[in-house]
Amino acid sequence: MSRTIEEIIATLPHRYPFLLVDRILEINEDSVVGLKNVTINEPFFQGHFPGRPLMPGVLIMEALAQTGGILAFQVMEKPKNAPVYFLGMDKVRFRRPVRPGDQLILKLKIMKRKGPIFKMKGEAYVNEQLVAEGELMATVESDAIA
Repeated sequence: MSRTIEEIIATLPHRYPFLLVDRILEINEDSVVGLKNVTINEPFFQGHFPGRPLMPGVLIMEALAQTGGILAFQVMEKPKNAPVYFLGMDKVRFRRPVRPGDQLILKLKIMKRKGPIFKMKGEAYVNEQLVAEGELMATVESDAIA
């Protein structure tokens, strides 16, 4: 099963310039694969770095977290558009730079879940080469769950 950008917007509360997932290529009950096309028009390239643009590593992790959020909403089914809070990252490594023109493939798998709290293993690839990885924890706002 895949998801279009319209379906992603209907699921996540993030909007431009902070929506960092363009498409979901596949999703099931414990894993998801997303896609982010990285273009020179991204606002962060103005300052990171002039003349030698690189996607900030924290934004690669945010793209992974947003993709994981779509998986969390898939598993929980409700509530859509609820606030999702990033709780932490462990074992984060950046392996290669991500530049304009790259296509990020964002892969996440649920490692553990307790209620609205998720821990996922995330990996980001460009041309099948690992560019970043880490373990991410997030929660869906508990007041939004009823």
